[in-house]
Amino acid sequence: MARTIRKTKMLATAAVLTVAGLALSGCAGDGSETEDGKTLKLWHYEGADSAMGKAWAEAIKIFEEETGAKVEFEEKSFEQIQKTASQVLDTDAAPDLMEFNKGNATAGFLASTGLITDISDAVAEYGWDEKLAPSLQTTAKYSEDGVMGGDTWYGIPNYGEFVGVYYNEDAFAAAGLEIPATYDEFVSVLDAFVAKGITPLAEAGAEYPLGQLWYQLALLEGDRGFVDDYQLYKNPVDWQGPEVTSATETLKEYVDKGYIASDVSSVKAEDAGVSFINGTSPIFVSGSWWFGRFVTEATGFDWTMNAFPGADLSLGSSGNLWVVPENAANKELAYEFIDITMRPEIQAIIGNNGGLPVAVDPADITDEKSAELIETFNGVLDADGLSFYPDWPAPGFYDVLVQELQGLVTGVQDVKTTNTNLGEQYDEGTADFR
Repeated sequence: MARTIRKTKMLATAAVLTVAGLALSGCAGDGSETEDGKTLKLWHYEGADSAMGKAWAEAIKIFEEETGAKVEFEEKSFEQIQKTASQVLDTDAAPDLMEFNKGNATAGFLASTGLITDISDAVAEYGWDEKLAPSLQTTAKYSEDGVMGGDTWYGIPNYGEFVGVYYNEDAFAAAGLEIPATYDEFVSVLDAFVAKGITPLAEAGAEYPLGQLWYQLALLEGDRGFVDDYQLYKNPVDWQGPEVTSATETLKEYVDKGYIASDVSSVKAEDAGVSFINGTSPIFVSGSWWFGRFVTEATGFDWTMNAFPGADLSLGSSGNLWVVPENAANKELAYEFIDITMRPEIQAIIGNNGGLPVAVDPADITDEKSAELIETFNGVLDADGLSFYPDWPAPGFYDVLVQELQGLVTGVQDVKTTNTNLGEQYDEGTADFR
């Protein structure tokens, strides 16, 4: 059951940002300084072999060469930073710069409690706002209550993510089908695969991405106003309105028509992804975070990823944020480092290693598959299409979506009941912000 955001904030003090433990557990530096007497304490949780890990390692080299300062880097796990940040950031053990998750219950919570710095002046000085699309800026700016989309900058993302559709091109060719460009063509493709005895969509109802598909179907009927109401609490969401009703009805139809397996409620995301990798399912609606894995593992056939056909809006957001703790000892050094990560050469490293840079020169992308992904993402950005994720507005709403959509696809409850239950839990979880 969803809890109110106020209750979640109380719990978050102990659990939402446990970066403190990170700093205190085997990560504390020896306090040594460079000849220039400056040290930047940096925390992030990207693996060394990831796109961001590789890019930021190069940024560290450039930073040390250009500033004469030393970087004291401490790699934390995502869980460490989520669970301990609120404790450590209120002490002298706080880093100067750290990666932190975007969203109301995470970066927004830190902003509303004064634990991270208002960096608006630095944004203006370095011109970062000119490099970030409006929908990317939404996750970096918060109100005094910690609601994203506010007027004050509290973080900077330098990569992004989105949900699209992965297609097995070999399976399409074998079936005499073409990659759909419109939603009607998409449905026709689903019907064609079913007629051949193939369940076309890899899906998972025991966790994501079934809820993401549901939200994407709502976005087909919605506009930016719907997104602002749903995500930013601009106006009440009509849970029996056309957007939500169409999404829930259509998802039920997908199961009834055999587009999705009848046992989807017990399937997990890993199983859905593997069914695409091994060629069992020709279509997978999910995020760009699978892209690098598919490049490595889905090697038995040609495949591509496109934005959801016929949609002006797509699930997605910025990546996580660089945030500067209020207790940081070297804020100016933090801003210099952020600026380096926004440079074309660092953005190119992200892009050529399977990531989605936010300010890259397309000419710098030499990997053909990566260029295809970035082009699709840039198309979503150019259309101001990023619309965030369905579980973001209310703490605990991810679990609510999973549970209610399981009830829908198994036939335990009808469309109206599903929407009513979702609406009640959404309203409870967002009450403090409306």
